[in-house]
Amino acid sequence: MSSRYSRQERFSPIGIAGQEKLRDAHVLIIGAGALGSSSAEMLARAGVGKITIVDRDYVEMSNLQRQQLYSEIDVINKNPKAVAAQKRLEAINSDIRVQGIVADVNGMNVEDLVIGKALIVDAGDNFETRLIINDAAVKHNVPFLFGACVGSYGITFPMIPGETPCLHCLMDHLPAQNLTCDTAGVISPIVQLVASYQVTTALKFLTGAKLSPLLQSVDIWNDENAKIRVDRLKKENCKTCGNNPSFPYLSFEGQTKTEILCGRNTVQIRPGVARILSFEELGRRLESLGCEMTVNSYLLSCSFEGRRVVLFKDGRALIHGTNDITEARGIYNRLIG
Repeated sequence: MSSRYSRQERFSPIGIAGQEKLRDAHVLIIGAGALGSSSAEMLARAGVGKITIVDRDYVEMSNLQRQQLYSEIDVINKNPKAVAAQKRLEAINSDIRVQGIVADVNGMNVEDLVIGKALIVDAGDNFETRLIINDAAVKHNVPFLFGACVGSYGITFPMIPGETPCLHCLMDHLPAQNLTCDTAGVISPIVQLVASYQVTTALKFLTGAKLSPLLQSVDIWNDENAKIRVDRLKKENCKTCGNNPSFPYLSFEGQTKTEILCGRNTVQIRPGVARILSFEELGRRLESLGCEMTVNSYLLSCSFEGRRVVLFKDGRALIHGTNDITEARGIYNRLIG
């Protein structure tokens, strides 16, 4: 097996010394969907010594178009993504250790997940979770590689505590976060491109190369791309990485609240991240999916995945027809992001 990494070792910026650093590294991947499975496979093949991959969901048929670690048998068996990913990665590379954790990342468990890791790869499906991870990454001085894609558009940014702005600093400079793959679609090439950017950055960091503080975006269908240096966007008063950090998204107040409404077979969701929903934009996307809707100045009501969903302009939602909080949060994230 000594030749497994030979081509990578012959790449002079990595070399034998860099390969040893990869072997000693422990990388945390949050999310085992499209970006997570692509990044995990590349890191496993590159010889990263330990990979922990965390995801709350199970494999569905619609995942197979772009989530390359999974097969139809995973869909049939309803295998959790983290479990299926671990099994597949272990089959790809028996030299490394892989841990799949079936869990919903939140402010209560994120610090335990982050502590002791060399690097965090973002492959989440909603912006609030990213802000929670961002807080934990800064608090425990662990680099966090932000990445997201929808449609044919993708964006990446390496957050290095103490050196770059954090994700909280950049919130006003990022595109609208209310597009999701369920409502706007996504094509596989943009997933592979964003994952390639993330993994390249991971390999550079883990082998000791210097990183550039670049926010990179690309629309692969429309042949558009941009790179922005974000050094000057770091905010001294940022509540996450500023002079007096309070890590707001790790607090109870900063997290999504869910509750089962007594006697109504309904789950209420109140987001921890302040947001104003555009019913006009969301309505157009839902209409393209054939969803039946009722819209007025105060709320949008629609049928989605067999449930009736009522959304309010402040981001609050009622998911009717279920008492399962995990299911309700999954539906909410698929609609809102």
